Amino acid sequence: MVELKQSEGGALQLGFAGDTFNTAYYARLEMPDSWAVDYYTCLGTDRMSDDMVAFMADNRIGVSSICRIAERQVGLYMIHLNNGERSFSYWRSNSAARLLAQDRARLRAAIDGADVILFSGITLAILEGDGADTLVEELGWARDAGKTVAFDPNIRPRLWRDQQEMLRVLEKGARAASMVMPSYDDETTYFGDASPEATIARYRDWGARDVILKNGEHGALIATAAGITPIAVEKVETVVDTTGAGDSFNGAFLARYALSGDAVEAAGRAARVAAAVIQHHGALVDPAVMPV
Repeated sequence: MVELKQSEGGALQLGFAGDTFNTAYYARLEMPDSWAVDYYTCLGTDRMSDDMVAFMADNRIGVSSICRIAERQVGLYMIHLNNGERSFSYWRSNSAARLLAQDRARLRAAIDGADVILFSGITLAILEGDGADTLVEELGWARDAGKTVAFDPNIRPRLWRDQQEMLRVLEKGARAASMVMPSYDDETTYFGDASPEATIARYRDWGARDVILKNGEHGALIATAAGITPIAVEKVETVVDTTGAGDSFNGAFLARYALSGDAVEAAGRAARVAAAVIQHHGALVDPAVMPV
């Protein structure tokens, strides 16, 4: 999406971002050049869509699978900040991304070319028609084929028709994934989980092999076949903007886990990356501020 964010002095700055793309951006920063990071979506054929494709390519993210739809445009959102905490306004009703699952053959080809796939609850929320069902079916196929299918529920009630539908579709998404990467604040609010351990147990009951549970200043819990391991976070004195915190954690974790197979090491690195990101404005920060 097009992102309007506050910069120093309160001026608005235009950029490109969005939860799954943010994850791809940070995964790319953490991976060697010999690994490919690609992004799949639908965009328009207008100048802003062209600029978005160019931005992705400039950041070494593959764009060959992206479809273009002349009648549609890119979505837009604005970040509102209050003491570092963010809220959003969206303009996305004519977004081309809402049709990304309409062409099942193109979708299958994009999925088939990947070893690790990430999707989110926002992805499911925006899809038109039976797009969410199509996407979940294709991702279930990928999981059964041995691919790592990661799902961040990223719960945004304003994007859904009602809470009952939201919870039902999020469960379907989780059941298609081999790894779930939720945030505990969302899970206890909308699913009523009494503890982080209850969130982990629920997703495991729904079939997740691994659960990577983010819990803000309390760190994270990494639940794999080896057990549940707590991950501490660095204390940040000044939180500038929490936009992209969870996405940067996801991207760094998936990259490091793919490289090393060590979930605990990957989560430790991901926590350091997220701590750096929240000290700067916007979802995507300059690679120069990433921790060594």
